[in-house]
Amino acid sequence: MKRIFSIGICILFLASVVSYSYAQMGGGMMGGQKSEMGKSQMMQQKGMMGQEQMMGGMMDMMHQMSGMMNQMSEMMKEMPASNMKNMSKMMKNMSQQMMDMSKMMGKGMASEKDMKKMQDRMMQMQKKMTEMKEKK
Repeated sequence: MKRIFSIGICILFLASVVSYSYAQMGGGMMGGQKSEMGKSQMMQQKGMMGQEQMMGGMMDMMHQMSGMMNQMSEMMKEMPASNMKNMSKMMKNMSQQMMDMSKMMGKGMASEKDMKKMQDRMMQMQKKMTEMKEKK
């Protein structure tokens, strides 16, 4: 009788430990999904972009950068010495943009504000590139 009683208490104790652990995990698989959703909502409230959004923006900027590099190489073929200083500034700006993009990717996340700032800088560089191309 004592043995049955002690086994019953052990089972109750184990059941309470298991249910407590399950509750701490957030209810199994759904808990992980809930915490991931909570994380995503928290990032949006703080103005942070998700990885998919950030990577999409980065890819767009990389395509723009690639196009600008092609334009620069074409312009350099026939560039007068007077435009070398402007081209040097453009290359420096592009290099800084690439460094900033690299830092952002290294963090793995970006704020919408920072991404907008980078995209605006990219647009300014493209505008300057167009102006340089028209001057030649």
